Amino acid sequence: MPAKPELLIQHLRNVTVVDFGDSTILDTMQVEAIAQQLYDLVDKLDRRQLVLDFSKVRFLSSQALGVLLTLRKKLQAIKGRMVICGLRKQLREVFHISKLDKLFEFQPDEEKALNVFGVSTVG
Repeated sequence: MPAKPELLIQHLRNVTVVDFGDSTILDTMQVEAIAQQLYDLVDKLDRRQLVLDFSKVRFLSSQALGVLLTLRKKLQAIKGRMVICGLRKQLREVFHISKLDKLFEFQPDEEKALNVFGVSTVG
């Protein structure tokens, strides 16, 4: 059985930052475990503002993209918002080719993503 996916979850004021520690998110069980953790942030912990930092991720399955779409839908239902940051050029291209770049909000790094929510890491 694969190890539990490495997600570093931090709360900065009213924003939850999720850093993906694995460079590949491909395995079905891994994706399902990540999905459960992300969905729990919204469904159980009522977190409405998420920053998803993909800076360590090199490969992502289509199933993982489906998880992001479901998470987006859950957040929309509660008037929440999600910003994706740190996408490598190859992953950004996947979002573009699949036309998902029109559905998600992107920032180049975590600091800029936090700024979208009015949270500054300076000071």
